[in-house]
Amino acid sequence: MPLTLYVDRGAWRHHQMCVTEAEPDLVPVAKGNGYGFTVPVLARAAAGLGVDQLAVGTAEEAAAVLGCFSGDVIILEPYLDGAEPALSDGRIVRTAASVDAVRKLAGHRMIIDCRSSLRRQGLSRADLPLAAQALGGQQIDGFSLHLPLDRPAATDPAAETVSWVKALTESGFSVRTIYVSHLSRMEIAGLERACPGTRFRPRIGTQLWLGEPTAVEARATVLDTFPVQRGDRIGYRQARSRQDGWVVVVSGGTVQGVGLEAPRILRGLAPRGKELLRSGLAAVNRTRSPFSWQGRKQWFAEPPHMLVSMLYLPRQVEPPQPGTELPAELRHTSTHFDQVIMR
Repeated sequence: MPLTLYVDRGAWRHHQMCVTEAEPDLVPVAKGNGYGFTVPVLARAAAGLGVDQLAVGTAEEAAAVLGCFSGDVIILEPYLDGAEPALSDGRIVRTAASVDAVRKLAGHRMIIDCRSSLRRQGLSRADLPLAAQALGGQQIDGFSLHLPLDRPAATDPAAETVSWVKALTESGFSVRTIYVSHLSRMEIAGLERACPGTRFRPRIGTQLWLGEPTAVEARATVLDTFPVQRGDRIGYRQARSRQDGWVVVVSGGTVQGVGLEAPRILRGLAPRGKELLRSGLAAVNRTRSPFSWQGRKQWFAEPPHMLVSMLYLPRQVEPPQPGTELPAELRHTSTHFDQVIMR
């Protein structure tokens, strides 16, 4: 029995249409696990919105969506010569994040990535004259600025974008289009006033696909329920049960991304305090699961297995029966659902 993502098709589509109306120049992003929906599902959804471009993560993802999206497909992964499958479709637009990549892609469609304050990839301002020389006057599809999510004091992503437009112009580029991320509609409107003649296209993923939480719900199927006594050993690691209770086995394990976490940046006393409390509980083998029963998240009986998770319920709680579906609060960008059901 599966780990399922249920989607209210009407609410989901209505939200996407509202975002598209507010951001008419948007480029939908569909990459990785497709925000839980899979990349082909999002490509078909983007086609239904009538947008002219779609951004994917890799060349392999681009190959997978060419048949279900008729517009341009932008590959966000920086181009490395010989590191991707050959794609001859004229709708493919690659990302050049180095002067060498600009040279290798000369004569082909490309977007030049500029190194923003994110400092992840892209050309520095010192690289711009060399890139302009490598292009030899070729008009490219545009430039991109991938901007940080968080904004510490005295940072201004919109002002940073304006400064890049100025630097590109001074280096001899015709800056007709810049692809941006993590800017508000108000900030983009300000950029359009500050830089007449430049089109600013926001690349949007999370807000577009997951911005309406009520439209999506993850549920895990209960596979088995059985009683345990205090002191009984449980699972692969044979931890002892602290008291009488129930073990509930549900679909969804590490293969699907359950229980896997990325490092986080913590700011402020409250988040740090919560993390210390969570770490303290984990040190005594108590970890809250993402699965809920009777309105409360339940404890893992032990760390998730590959395909299933084992939960512990106190004896006084009436356990769910096999076949029941438990709500699951999962990170959509790292969860691979067994099935996606539109209804």
